[in-house]
Amino acid sequence: MNLSRANRRQANLRGADLSNADLSGADLSSANLYGAKLFYTKLSNANLTSANLYGATMPDGTIHN
Repeated sequence: MNLSRANRRQANLRGADLSNADLSGADLSSANLYGAKLFYTKLSNANLTSANLYGATMPDGTIHN
């Protein structure tokens, strides 16, 4: 899924499966990514300022606390 440079500012992506997505350069500032699956997701240059990543599976497989 190619969402590079997408504007998802303040989006509710709680529990979303974004595995293998390309979010490089996307604006995810203040987005709710609680419990989201970001396994192998490309996040280079993505804006995650104030995003809620609690419980999200990060690209390397770790769970964000």
